[in-house]
Amino acid sequence: MGKGLSRECRQKQLEEYLRANPLATDEDLSNFFHVSVPTIRLDRLSLGIPEMRERLKAVANHTQTEVRSLARNELIGELLDLELGLTALSSLTVLPEMVLSRTKVARGHYLFAQANSLAVALIDSETVLTGSARVRYKRPVLLGERVLAKAVVKVKKGSTYLISVYSKVEREIVFKGQFIVSDLAKRSSGGMID
Repeated sequence: MGKGLSRECRQKQLEEYLRANPLATDEDLSNFFHVSVPTIRLDRLSLGIPEMRERLKAVANHTQTEVRSLARNELIGELLDLELGLTALSSLTVLPEMVLSRTKVARGHYLFAQANSLAVALIDSETVLTGSARVRYKRPVLLGERVLAKAVVKVKKGSTYLISVYSKVEREIVFKGQFIVSDLAKRSSGGMID
């Protein structure tokens, strides 16, 4: 992509790339732009962009204070971005304790839990419950892979929300789901879903 670009052009593209891919490591950027890791680090420093771990911590600390429906330890993955009632983004790195021992494939309930907790976190209320979920596992996720999940509110009807979640490893969709969640604080009648 970036081979032969001027420094100014590469730095401009680097900023744009990191806006779209906030979890990109220096190694990822080096491969994408076909330059050395030290060159990427110099570009980041000159632009005032911190390394991926620091970017992740800063975003997670800012967004976590906004979540009302879940405690910090109830959200599966690191919350990267949150616009209550609209959209949210989280990251989950597959660790050894999350995989099947023989195949090193992530257990499906971790992908589901990341998506479901992200859908619940989107709602600005103290009590939010999942009424139903329709999910599709598109391909196995392996040990060490980083799953980026994006949740978007598609429909709001009273106290009920339809939320779509797409989970990707790099640019490939590995999981998708539609969740119907209810804000119990807004409900005036019994039952789970209107």
